[in-house]
Amino acid sequence: MAGNNPLNDVYLPEVLFEFQHVGKSVRVTAIDPITRTEVIMVAPAKASRKEVKHTAAKKLAYVLKKKQDAAEGGEFGGDL
Repeated sequence: MAGNNPLNDVYLPEVLFEFQHVGKSVRVTAIDPITRTEVIMVAPAKASRKEVKHTAAKKLAYVLKKKQDAAEGGEFGGDL
């Protein structure tokens, strides 16, 4: 099983972020420009940008790790 921090399991040299304020929330999109994988999360508007970027990057790394494991025949035997 992977460690607690998926950022340690996946190589992410660059992450692109997009922030859209929606009422009292902010919609954050994190994109890996190499694989063109993107994830979306919603955070409170008063959360720090640093904290939100870190959380979005962790979610992106988690998704990339799951895709990598599935492609290698990981825990699901390659079939999702």
